[in-house]
Amino acid sequence: MNAIETIEQRQLRKGLPRFKAGDTVRVHFRVIEGSRSRVQVFEGIVIKRQGAGSRETFTVRKQSFGVGVERTFPLHSPKIERIEVMQIGDVSRAKLYYLREKVGRKARVRAKQYGGKLSSPDVDEALEEASEEAPEADAETAEEPVAQQPAEQPEPAAKAEPEPEAKPAEAAVTAEADGQEAS
Repeated sequence: MNAIETIEQRQLRKGLPRFKAGDTVRVHFRVIEGSRSRVQVFEGIVIKRQGAGSRETFTVRKQSFGVGVERTFPLHSPKIERIEVMQIGDVSRAKLYYLREKVGRKARVRAKQYGGKLSSPDVDEALEEASEEAPEADAETAEEPVAQQPAEQPEPAAKAEPEPEAKPAEAAVTAEADGQEAS
């Protein structure tokens, strides 16, 4: 390796998320104004990635008050605080220049669905993240029915007479709900 490649290797950032054209990302970019600095968030659809190594860039497009705004970021810039992938897009092109002519709902990119065949490493990573979040939600929902089931069982045994009055009312509500769902 020569000296230039060695310097470029040291400038590469580690821990960047995987994303491609079509994905919706939120870029937290440090803006320096005079002696002050602040973090500005730019959220939009990645329309292209280009270059390699320390010179790699990506362009993000969003609609701001009906006007299309594009911003190109160097991927390995120290001014980028972090990049969050908000949604994985379902596109089959590397450059999404056709979005420049679209406005409003037509400028949206369809989100990738996880019901079918999975082959992309991006999808595998997204599913791993979803499975890490799922046990927490399952633990919360698993605790609630356990607490509710014992409370429901003793009540019918203690109050035998009020139940027949309550059941016809519940049946009428259920019938109305079923009728609304069917139409």
